[in-house]
Amino acid sequence: MIADSRITDYILSLETGQGQLCDRIEQEALAARVPIIRRETAALLKTLVAAKAPRAILEIGTAVGYSALLMARVMPADCRITTIEKYEKRIPVARENFRLAGEEERITLLEGDADEILERLKGSYFDFVFMDAAKGQYLAWLPKLMELMPPGALLVSDNVLQDGDIVQSRFAVERRNRTIHARMREYLYELKHNSALETSILPVGDGVALSVRRR
Repeated sequence: MIADSRITDYILSLETGQGQLCDRIEQEALAARVPIIRRETAALLKTLVAAKAPRAILEIGTAVGYSALLMARVMPADCRITTIEKYEKRIPVARENFRLAGEEERITLLEGDADEILERLKGSYFDFVFMDAAKGQYLAWLPKLMELMPPGALLVSDNVLQDGDIVQSRFAVERRNRTIHARMREYLYELKHNSALETSILPVGDGVALSVRRR
């Protein structure tokens, strides 16, 4: 928990739910320990999509389709989502959730490794990108994402503060997490120092970075 737990609990008490299907998906994902965005992050994500009113959304990390469906609830009718997932067991679950939501026409799920798929997407453009996948790969994916983002596009990166561990010395972090810790620090440094981006890092959920491609 990054923010004061009392403040977070109060904010969450004001939430009205995400609709019957999304609420069920959330409950089932939490019970099965499937990684999905936290409720406060979900509220921020929906607000950003509603404000941006994008034409094309790219998501890296579909999981069971929860965040894609949240975005679909508030995006313009003519917007389309392309979402990428490599974990085979989650793909059929996500596809079924998209079918149940009646969003098969507006959401396209691409199966496979994001490295390869991002290469194949060259020539496409997305004015909203949500990244919530392998945290150690964020930095490697950034140059490829920049090629897909026109001026004014918004990149939303989730889980960037790692429950507060990001401020710790690498020696205070568990050995198995040190590589991800180092790479995330490099990623955040790049976001803040890349002249083509304007970035704000927010202590919402597990940390969210908002980066706008400068015009």
